[in-house]
Amino acid sequence: MKYFYIIANLSKEYVKDAQVFIKTYLEAKGAVCRLNSASLRDRESTHTNSGMVPENTECVITIGGDGTLIQAARDLAGRGIPMVGVNRGHLGYLNQISRQEDIAPVMDALLEDRYQLEKRMMIQGTAFHDKEPVLSDIALNEIAVTRQDPLKVLRYSVYVNDEYLNEYAADGVLVATPTGSTAYNLSAGGPVIAPSARMMVLTPICSHSLNARSIVLAPEDRIEIRLLNSGQVVSFDGDSSMELSAGDSICIECSHLETVMVKLKQVSFMQNLSNHLGRI
Repeated sequence: MKYFYIIANLSKEYVKDAQVFIKTYLEAKGAVCRLNSASLRDRESTHTNSGMVPENTECVITIGGDGTLIQAARDLAGRGIPMVGVNRGHLGYLNQISRQEDIAPVMDALLEDRYQLEKRMMIQGTAFHDKEPVLSDIALNEIAVTRQDPLKVLRYSVYVNDEYLNEYAADGVLVATPTGSTAYNLSAGGPVIAPSARMMVLTPICSHSLNARSIVLAPEDRIEIRLLNSGQVVSFDGDSSMELSAGDSICIECSHLETVMVKLKQVSFMQNLSNHLGRI
């Protein structure tokens, strides 16, 4: 690799130092490294304009937390640019680099093409009101339906491939990708899934039933969540969201878009998972 693009969340501690170090290091090795101009102009900006990323970009380096990488993946969906993350957040399951001393060796690996690429599936959701689509978006981690009123129990019924599955009373429900299985899904009691797998997991959030469990579904399946009461919100990776009413529905399926992640040979998923679970 020779052409790099950095997306940095400058609101996080030590991000600016890491950004300067990486740009200086790569350029000293003869690479071309551009910065996200939005992050330089506005420290509160979290979105990346895909049109500002040069066509010859071979790798996007995100600096921040998992949210920084997820937002970049959503903003650049369809570009197929490999991404690698430098963690300056909390857990950082998605980021390959956590320690300052690991940055230079990883940059060398990128420059010398000593890495693998791993495709991560994304999901697409469409919200319907009066049977008309009112919002459609993609997610790398999960699509979640949660409550607005913290004291209100949500009620919804779930259909898979137009077949009735179950009716739930809960704080919400989410559909996660394998990448998102270590995020909200894990907190809600769902299973951890290897990121290279292709499947979706449906997980009730704090269900009011003892028999409510996560269900793992095939990527070809189509999930429909029908809302039986109001006061609910659908969100995509915790970013774009919309209020919903009783009678509305959300249809979720595998997206044709994928996120391409740089995978360093010396860091396996199991090793990364073990390291992070030990810090919780």
